[in-house]
Amino acid sequence: MIKIQIPATSANLGAGFDALGLALSYYNYVEMEESDCIDISSTDEVRVPEDENNLIYISAKDLFNVCGKKFDGLKIRQTNNIPMARGLGSSSACIVAGLVGANTLLGNPLNPDEIVDLAAQIEGHPDNTAPALLGGIVTAVFDGKKVHWVKQEVYTKLKFAAIIPDFELKTEKARACLPSEVAHKDAVYNLSRAALFSASLLTGKFENLRTAVHDKLHQPYRMELIPNAREVFDIAYNHGAYGVYISGAGPTIVAIADENNTYFAGKMKFSLDNAGLNGWQVREFHIDNNGTQVISE
Repeated sequence: MIKIQIPATSANLGAGFDALGLALSYYNYVEMEESDCIDISSTDEVRVPEDENNLIYISAKDLFNVCGKKFDGLKIRQTNNIPMARGLGSSSACIVAGLVGANTLLGNPLNPDEIVDLAAQIEGHPDNTAPALLGGIVTAVFDGKKVHWVKQEVYTKLKFAAIIPDFELKTEKARACLPSEVAHKDAVYNLSRAALFSASLLTGKFENLRTAVHDKLHQPYRMELIPNAREVFDIAYNHGAYGVYISGAGPTIVAIADENNTYFAGKMKFSLDNAGLNGWQVREFHIDNNGTQVISE
């Protein structure tokens, strides 16, 4: 049985809608081996589909089919640390786990580029699946068949505080609230800030991040689906965050803080509790530059 470690991801990063994402030091684990039946279970208390509707199983089966290999079933054991429907890439982690696991079981017939493409075809966009697989911060364009991507490893004195509420927000609902068309000036607004985010993060000009995370394509609309989101943004900035944005489709909010801002998470939690938002958790992570790894075979 092989064991796979898959990082959580944070997508969009403010203005980089469906194009930017990064991997975080927060992991799901999947154990997998070939079987003549479907044998799926969770090692924790998180309920997962235990039949052919399991996303890890579906993705693994897809890779077997792409490679023209006989597929009878799988034994899968999931450890689900990444919370579901919170904007931290839980579904992408399942897709990537299934693909990497199946590829490993078959002796690695597909290269990373091919797996990135297949993952995006399953998910529909690469902003979570690509960093989950590759690690670092990934800029990606999906043309419907192929993902054109650049991974950049990030070694900065930054931490990413995930401020996670006690309620879910389904991606379908978060996408349904977005307008079908946007103004030309809003597109320009986002393009400039998405470019500024990557350049500032990689060159250490962190003072630019507060401007770079501003967005007019998705965050103003998704804010309305996340109760108290604006208050959480204000609290994070009051405690010295460089930038604050909605992670993926939400409802998790991520604050980027300096590593030397030692008690950022504690101060955030204290202020959230004082504001009556004691259902929100605060977890601090760093960027994971390695991506998905097979940690035992």
